[in-house]
Amino acid sequence: MPLHVPSAPAPALRSVLAALGSPTAVREARTSALRSVQGPLSPELPLPVHVLDRIAPTGTVPRTRLAAWRFLIRSEGRAIAAADTMLTPDGWSFSHFFEGPYLASTELAVRQAESSPTAYRARLLSIPELYMLTLWLHDDTGDYASGTSDASGGVLAPADVLVPLAPAPPGIAAHRPHRVADLLPVMTLRVGPGPLLSSA
Repeated sequence: MPLHVPSAPAPALRSVLAALGSPTAVREARTSALRSVQGPLSPELPLPVHVLDRIAPTGTVPRTRLAAWRFLIRSEGRAIAAADTMLTPDGWSFSHFFEGPYLASTELAVRQAESSPTAYRARLLSIPELYMLTLWLHDDTGDYASGTSDASGGVLAPADVLVPLAPAPPGIAAHRPHRVADLLPVMTLRVGPGPLLSSA
């Protein structure tokens, strides 16, 4: 079944398009690829970025908050940068451009998820306590049929799948899907008072 990628809020997309059209914003970006590219740039693959501020003990329902919408910026068919938007009192607006290993890792994880027999809703989940970013495959695609899908919902269900992006923390394999019920205890141990798991 196909991977469901939610539609970004129109103001978020407009703000990224405006930034791409601004010589000042592009020139001041900390992305050499963006500054040196020739030809058109297009924002694609919008994903809501949720943040898990605190890894809760096993048995409690982990809640997240929607922090951004992220777009991959493509030139000539390849991702060369990403753009984040943030929620302000006036709505979604452009935040910043950036580059790095998470661009290719995000694309790879999405391609892998598209071959899954299960339909999921794609999100990104940032876990600051572990310096970890994952593709969050949320199992609530039934909402699409009723038109009530909402990317701002933030409950990690036990059956949801997390795919750690590279670089992943030591001892957690990148691009290996994990059910939340299986990965959450590992993450809890890593931030708890006990010893860290072996990276072997």
